[in-house]
Parts: sequence; C-alpha cells; structure tokens
Amino acid sequence: MMTLRRSTDRGHANFGWLDSKHSFSFGEYYDPQYMGFGSLRVINEDRVEAGKGFGTHGHRDMEIVSYVIDGALEHKDSLGTGSVLRAGDVQRMSAGTGVQHSEFNHFDNALVHFLQIWVIPERDGIAPEYEEKHFSRDNKLNRLCLVASRDARLDSLRIHQDIDVYASLLQKGQRLSHAAGADRKFWVQVVRGSVDIDAQQLNAGDGVALAELGANELIEITATNDAEFLLFDMA
Repeated sequence: MMTLRRSTDRGHANFGWLDSKHSFSFGEYYDPQYMGFGSLRVINEDRVEAGKGFGTHGHRDMEIVSYVIDGALEHKDSLGTGSVLRAGDVQRMSAGTGVQHSEFNHFDNALVHFLQIWVIPERDGIAPEYEEKHFSRDNKLNRLCLVASRDARLDSLRIHQDIDVYASLLQKGQRLSHAAGADRKFWVQVVRGSVDIDAQQLNAGDGVALAELGANELIEITATNDAEFLLFDMA
C-alpha cells in the first residue's frame, strides 16, 4: 500500500524568521489523518533566516534527529554540548528524562535549511544523550547510507527505536533497491530533485508511506533528476 504526501499538502507556518513545512501535525497545524507514521512523529522542513533561531526550550521522551541540507545550524544544550552542524552532518539528541536546547542559524548572511525529525522512543525515561556524525557525499552517492539505527551498525548514529534511517544522493537515471522485509513500514522523504517509486514521481518536499509489502518485495527508487532523499525503515 502506497500513500503519497505531496509537498503542497503539508502544513505550513511562516513566522518571518522561520519558514516551516510539516509532514505531520505539529504546533498549530493539526490533521487527524497525519499524526505520524509508525514511530515517526515529526518531519519538519525548516528554513531559518540569518542570525535567527529557536531560543532555549525543553523536550522529553523523544528522539530528535537534525539533517542539515544547506547552511550551518548552531546547537547548544543542557548536557553541555555545543556544535555547528553543516551539510552532511546528522545530529541525534535523545531528550529522555528532559533536556533544554537551542538551535540558531550560525551565519548572519545566509539561510540554514534542515529537516527536524522526531522519532518516538521505544521506552520513556531514557537518560538524555547527544551524538553527531558527518556522512560525506561519497558515503551517500548512488547508495543507501545508513545514518541512524537501533544498534549503531555501520558507524551510524544510535537511535532508541527499531528504525533504520538511510540517506542517499542519487544521480539522474540511477536506481536503488531496498528489501521490504516482513512486518515493516517505510517512509521516503525527498529532500531535493525528483525520484520515481512504483511509477509515481516524487519531487522535493514530497513524501510517501509504504506499508503491507511482501516479505520478498523490493522498494525500487529511480532518480528522474539528481536527487537527495531519506528512507525510514521501521517496525
């Protein structure tokens, strides 16, 4: 079963300093049909103006992943972590029993463009954690690069949920296949460019949910233009 989530159908909030598109219900945007998918709770595509950002605020019992597309995102938290994330960097923060953090555009002359992803953890009360890694263009070019997983295999970030998160830079005309596996759900989020999945074209900002696939079925993704996308494989 395939369910398309077009970019133009997402929730939208524009505060001047922040332009945000919501794949699932978030903040003042509410749609009972889009409260999440599997353990995925939030996929926000955020563009933050130069020198602006999210002041210190709290989270708990959520796995928060930031995927930087362009620009530089400055992060500080109550764990004592401070860093600047750039394109190719992926951050995982386990809010667990509670954490305070802030996120700002590091530059004063350019936007920062990133995906903010929330995953419901497998249990509440996890001790707060922070982790970040860089995944180069070569890591992702014409292949599925594992950037986060429950067991941190292949040098991926550790996430406290049965979910694998892959990133890919797929050149026009190239195709990738991913084995569906039994009792799994999948979400593909296109970051830029365009891809074809089962004769459906997805463009930048589009997402697609895939469920009830056969154990031996393949998810085949073909780039109709140079593309960047994320694939979530979850219980």
